[in-house]
Amino acid sequence: MDGRLQIFAGTSHPRLAAAIMEELEAPLGRALVGTWKNGETRVKLDENVRGSDVFVIQSVCNPYDHHLMELLLITDALKRASAARITAVIPYYGYAKQEKKTSGREPISAKLVANLIVTAGADRVLTLDLHAPAIEGFFDIPVDHLRATPLLARHLRRELEDGVVVVSPDAGGVARAEDFRVRVGGSLAIISKRHPDPDHTEILEMIGDVNGRVAVIVDDMISTGGTLVLAAELLRERGAARVLATATHGIFAGDALSIIDRSPIEQLLVTDTVPLPDPGIGSKLQVMTVAPLLAEAIMRIHKDLSVSVLFT
Repeated sequence: MDGRLQIFAGTSHPRLAAAIMEELEAPLGRALVGTWKNGETRVKLDENVRGSDVFVIQSVCNPYDHHLMELLLITDALKRASAARITAVIPYYGYAKQEKKTSGREPISAKLVANLIVTAGADRVLTLDLHAPAIEGFFDIPVDHLRATPLLARHLRRELEDGVVVVSPDAGGVARAEDFRVRVGGSLAIISKRHPDPDHTEILEMIGDVNGRVAVIVDDMISTGGTLVLAAELLRERGAARVLATATHGIFAGDALSIIDRSPIEQLLVTDTVPLPDPGIGSKLQVMTVAPLLAEAIMRIHKDLSVSVLFT
């Protein structure tokens, strides 16, 4: 590898890609990424990448299949053009919720996506807050799995006073909530829930005392908003003085934002790993950019420096 750093992007999140390049003070690589007249995805690189250390920025978000195909075709084009190393930068890893079989005759979609990325020619992956940490093991290449918790905790810590309770909306998110709690202080509460069918949640019970305290719900993603709102209503029923919420990925399927705006949640803080609507007047949504974090990680990977310092 001759040391050249080149970065390309698909069409999934041009605003984030531009912000990352602004942080790096470099131009985005020139490429044609679009569709043929028959609807098939079209990719053509307009720069020489032979011997280069190349990064491809692409969130696998809605429309998921189209953006995944763009990532695969860009990676394949780079491989065939003799790039020395290809790193797939995936701020949001789509299909991550399908990381295990919940009933018979189902695919493990997160594993299939990992296989496709590796087969296309990626040499390593840089991603942020996978829904299940075990997905790292689906790859047979290095994975740099960043966390947004330090960014979100630093932001909220300035607004929180004593008497904070950090709430995990399910048992699987306890480690994430505990990491957040260590950074902002306070105690921990855990909500138990079950999914009788897809996209439907039932709250079972809560462990922890929130009476008269500020409750902060910490999750990795918000899809329909149903789980988040049910948790917020339970917290208010149990006497929480205020309810705030934070998550890395704001998917906001359907009318999720309207549902959240009508809920007891006072403020919702998310990052820009996927394209988001501009918060309107009176909206509870606040957005933090992950562009500086991803730019720093890209530069550290390129220079063969440790990425672990980004977890502090």
